[in-house]
Amino acid sequence: MTRKLLISTALLAALPGLAFAEGEAAAHTGFILTSVLFLLGGVLVFWMAAGFAMLEAGLVRSKNVTMQLTKNIALFSIAAIMYWLAGYGIMYPGDWLIEGWLGPFFAVTSLDPVGVAADAVDVGYASGASDFFFQLMFCATTASIVSGTLAERIKLWPFLAFVVVLTGFIYPIEASWQWGGGWLSEAGFSDFAGSTLVHAAGGFAALAGVLILGPRIGKYKDGRTVPMPGSNLPLATLGTFILWLGWFGFNGGSQLAMGTISDVSDVARIFANTNMAAAAGAVVAMIMTQVMFKKVDLTMTLNGALAGLVSITAEPLAPSLFQALIIGGIGGAIVVFVVPLLDKLKIDDVVGAIPVHLVAGFWGTFIVAWTNTDASFGTQIMGFLAIGIFVFVVSFIFFAIIKATMGLRVSEEEEVNGLDTAELGMEAYPEFTNG
Repeated sequence: MTRKLLISTALLAALPGLAFAEGEAAAHTGFILTSVLFLLGGVLVFWMAAGFAMLEAGLVRSKNVTMQLTKNIALFSIAAIMYWLAGYGIMYPGDWLIEGWLGPFFAVTSLDPVGVAADAVDVGYASGASDFFFQLMFCATTASIVSGTLAERIKLWPFLAFVVVLTGFIYPIEASWQWGGGWLSEAGFSDFAGSTLVHAAGGFAALAGVLILGPRIGKYKDGRTVPMPGSNLPLATLGTFILWLGWFGFNGGSQLAMGTISDVSDVARIFANTNMAAAAGAVVAMIMTQVMFKKVDLTMTLNGALAGLVSITAEPLAPSLFQALIIGGIGGAIVVFVVPLLDKLKIDDVVGAIPVHLVAGFWGTFIVAWTNTDASFGTQIMGFLAIGIFVFVVSFIFFAIIKATMGLRVSEEEEVNGLDTAELGMEAYPEFTNG
């Protein structure tokens, strides 16, 4: 008899009255486990903030690394405050200002009382604080997407001014249309964990910013694209692995329940599909760059993995592993095609966030109807366009206002010398020559 079987037999013998919890006890258990899911999932998504910071630090030139690190810790901190002050109340409105479209402004979030009793909470869901904590991490992720695209030429404080608007108002409004029970939810749109609501929304905001900001000095010259290699590919790779890890919380936590065998099984299925899509995206990007460019491109491979993750995020539960492989693999292919396309259009996206989050976000949202019979391709396209137009237009307006008032871009001299010294007066690698 194996050791595992001996232990199992001993436990059963010691607990002859063991039975599954029922009634009130089962409800309390579900409340506890779902709250734990939100807290642990939220911690994993928080860790994605470190992933974005490392990815961006590795993909910008050494003279701009400190700036990217500063932006990433600042944007997360601002998101935490703005989501408490305004965002959570807008995103999950008790009473709509405009039914299905706009929640109340500045419905400041408060937590459950200390030592709250079971009869004073929604036992059928989870702790209010755990839900707030988990949802906040998605809000901060949206802002992180914008940071990398606009790197190496945007001023710090104007960027953070936009983050205030994005995290406090733009993201919560469009997310309320789906996750807050708004008009998109009523129309049958489906976005399980945010391929559109988080990732494409961040991509649309980044696109608006980069069109107003313009490309980096010297990026496009005499009809050709001038490569500007990142400073630290080991850091970029570490950042990708951190994001990959954090995505298990991002998608798995979005099951929003862990109180039953079915829920736990579904969370496990989501983990497996999420991992498969990322792996397929990386492998496809590797193969395609080898075929197209005669050498494997590491940065394309990293972004291929991330595009696979974004692609599966809209529906990580329903697909089989084979379907997850196909969905993620096409996400990886999207990156390889769209990155050079943006360069032809002279859209200077430093880290490749627009292909990864916006374009792969569309693919992931569209293909939901392949595996989820409750969704339709037409409704998926409609929802994506509605959120995209709203986020892009409002972001474009605010970036234009910031440019006209505060100024958006550093001077030519400051850009050439690097934002670390120009904006912050410190360097990430002071013992090395600026790159």
